[in-house]
Amino acid sequence: MSNEKTDNICAETKFEKVYNEHSKSLHDFLYYKYGGKYNPDDKVQEAFIKLWNNCKKVTFAKAKSFLFTVANNLMLNEAKHEKVVLNYKSNPVKTKTVESPEFIMQGNEYYDQYQKALAKLSEEQRVAFLMSKVEGKKQQEIADLLGVTRKVVEYRIYTAFKLLKDELQDFYIK
Repeated sequence: MSNEKTDNICAETKFEKVYNEHSKSLHDFLYYKYGGKYNPDDKVQEAFIKLWNNCKKVTFAKAKSFLFTVANNLMLNEAKHEKVVLNYKSNPVKTKTVESPEFIMQGNEYYDQYQKALAKLSEEQRVAFLMSKVEGKKQQEIADLLGVTRKVVEYRIYTAFKLLKDELQDFYIK
């Protein structure tokens, strides 16, 4: 016969016993240590969920220690997250740019020209070009996705480049 102190707590009756024995004291511990600010009820439930997910690894004797450690860490993580949020809120977001308004306007105009040039491509050319250059897919991957050969993909990308070069001044993509 196995000893209840060394078995894991995956059995529903054992888990229920652990819950009944420790849920109130765990809640009180979290409430006394951190107050109600970080919602100790939720942290108690999350700790028991983690215990259930790890029930095969945790013995009955170690369940209390596991619960208190997990719940305490959850509260600490919540406090740490709040500090990050407060720090972010206290630092003003920089809205200044080093680019001149003329540079920004030129960039917007070039983007509009680029969009118009892309619209002039056939759907096959546009799809192959964007999958290659925007998504970074290899030609063989594109060919497999589109159900064509690699040579067809190469040709579509090549013709797309050629049309974009004709439409756009100073067009260059790696």
